[in-house]
Amino acid sequence: MLYAVSSPKTCNCSISYPRIQSPFFHQKHLASTRLRVSAASSAEANVVKIEYTPWLIVGLGNPGNKYHGTRHNVGFEMIDRISQAEGILMNTIQSKALVGIGSIGEVPVLLAKPQTYMNFSGESVGPLAAYYQVPLRHILLVYDEMSLPNGVLRIQPKGGHGHHNGVKSVMEHLDGRREFPRFCIGVGNPPGTMDMKAYLLQKFSALEREQVDAALEQGIEAARTLVLEGFSSRINRFNLGQKYKYHKV
Repeated sequence: MLYAVSSPKTCNCSISYPRIQSPFFHQKHLASTRLRVSAASSAEANVVKIEYTPWLIVGLGNPGNKYHGTRHNVGFEMIDRISQAEGILMNTIQSKALVGIGSIGEVPVLLAKPQTYMNFSGESVGPLAAYYQVPLRHILLVYDEMSLPNGVLRIQPKGGHGHHNGVKSVMEHLDGRREFPRFCIGVGNPPGTMDMKAYLLQKFSALEREQVDAALEQGIEAARTLVLEGFSSRINRFNLGQKYKYHKV
């Protein structure tokens, strides 16, 4: 994930991003650009630069107060937690998404919350990935997952859409590709014969809310680990711990 492998012992680090002249973008009029972090040594005559491959972290959800706090919006909540923890301001509208540009450690990161409504999330993700030249392996999609118990997290390098309309839309706008990381947040299955849509658009019970809040706090460090280390043994241990978090022995 490093474009250059030489690193200075002491450096003045600066982050370089594209200058945004207007908060609203029309994708077809824009050339692509690249997020990058450069580290330059002040002690050496020759400047040594390191460039890190950027990450695009996208939380799926529905915009508007009506959907705030619902099961289907936990992807939005995870982005909010990461932005607060890393000091990344979500203050720009681009490609139909609320966007924040910053870094985790020295790695440039673009946080995004599509404002297209869930079923059309790909209309934001595809153009953002193309504009910032983010490779497929660095597009992290964060969303609710009914196949996981409430409050259980899972990070995986790729997968299908699992009948999740938001994920399906993203895949369609990434040329049908599925080889991008997923950050799944468990919300459990609807009880009895309850309609799935009604369940997802319902807010959490007090106990469920407590479990989800605790999971989101754990998710901040998990996302940071993934960005800085990739799919390392720490991510494997994280997934294993999550799998048995409610079944301690």
